[in-house]
Amino acid sequence: MGDFEVIETKADLEALAQDLMGSKIIAIDTEADSFYHYFDKTCLVQIADRKNIYLLDPIALGGPAELAPLGPVFASPDITKIFHAAEYDLFVLTRDCSFTFHNLFDTMVSAQLLGYPSVGLASLAERHFGVHMPKDEQRSDWSRRPLTQRQLNYAASDVLYLIELTEKLTRELKAAKRLRWAQEEFETLCGRKWPERSFDKLGYLRIKGARRLDPKGLSILRELYLMRDKRAREIDRPPFKVLGNRTLLDISDQKPRKLAELAEIKGITELLLRRMGREIMAAVREGRKVDHGPIPKMSSGRRRIDRHAERRMLALKKWRTQASERLAMDPGVLCPNLSLEAIAWRAPESPKDLLELPELKGWFSREFGSEVTEVCKQDDVAAGSAPRSSKQSGSRGGGRGGGSADKSEGKKSAARSGDKNPS
Repeated sequence: MGDFEVIETKADLEALAQDLMGSKIIAIDTEADSFYHYFDKTCLVQIADRKNIYLLDPIALGGPAELAPLGPVFASPDITKIFHAAEYDLFVLTRDCSFTFHNLFDTMVSAQLLGYPSVGLASLAERHFGVHMPKDEQRSDWSRRPLTQRQLNYAASDVLYLIELTEKLTRELKAAKRLRWAQEEFETLCGRKWPERSFDKLGYLRIKGARRLDPKGLSILRELYLMRDKRAREIDRPPFKVLGNRTLLDISDQKPRKLAELAEIKGITELLLRRMGREIMAAVREGRKVDHGPIPKMSSGRRRIDRHAERRMLALKKWRTQASERLAMDPGVLCPNLSLEAIAWRAPESPKDLLELPELKGWFSREFGSEVTEVCKQDDVAAGSAPRSSKQSGSRGGGRGGGSADKSEGKKSAARSGDKNPS
């Protein structure tokens, strides 16, 4: 496809922004470079109205901040802004351009609420339009210029079908009486605050397999992890492209004392040995100096629940399975585990009690509050009128679940072509 216009000058951007203010509905997508850079940024913004597709080049314009003329468009309550898997797009556009958003529609969220088995954009396009969307540029380096024709075609295809898809999904949501559910989800996205990402000094403990290391190995892993991040910042590369997690674990486990021993470890290439061998060995030596102390508790944001709440949790999961089948909806979309735990902890005596729980979505409390309250009451009766003490016990940590917008390009690619609903 070649029917799109590339916007590379301030004058063209301002003219486009003025034209878009007269639109009722537009589709938006973004491409960033987190797969190639430590300090990732918005590299392309795709916008479609009912007649045209525009590819806005922030790099040619002088940086993402130069997209400021679009601010009134995104903030306008009179213009519907369509995204697919909006979370990452909103994060980068808010972070890089300080935009605010109103009147949003997310096609992936809508497909989840409708119980679609596959909610990736490619799956939705094939289902509704019988087209196979390109996937060959999912891992492109969008920061490089010039962009190829294949990249431009790929980027344009991401917004080509979104307006028509939105119209189809809106009709289905209305028929299923779930449009208000979707609108509440969209309003939550618009109002979400996106915290600045910060380096997690304890991130090495989250590497799969880290806790199997002995204290000395864990100490070495910590030093390697810190060294890798420092190096990644210096060369502006993602940490995993400096040294992979598997290699970090193998070095920590084998604890090499010489460069020759380091060279024998899988993942250590001759080039890597020349460039970073001394840094790696310095980190290993530093880690050897002292054993790692007790592993600090990692906050999961989840409440500690007693045995009575555990019984309610089991009953609620059984209810969720039955309700999900009845609604033809993924259980994790209907009510994630974190929300079930909040209900079990609260032990509601009436649906109004659920309104106190920030983990629950408004539409869920409104539509299913009576059912889950009854489930909890029946379980307490079956347990012999067990004391409902979990209102007072347990941590009030948590809050509405949701990931950081460390939503990398990999996650975004999964949203485009993935076949599973997140739970």
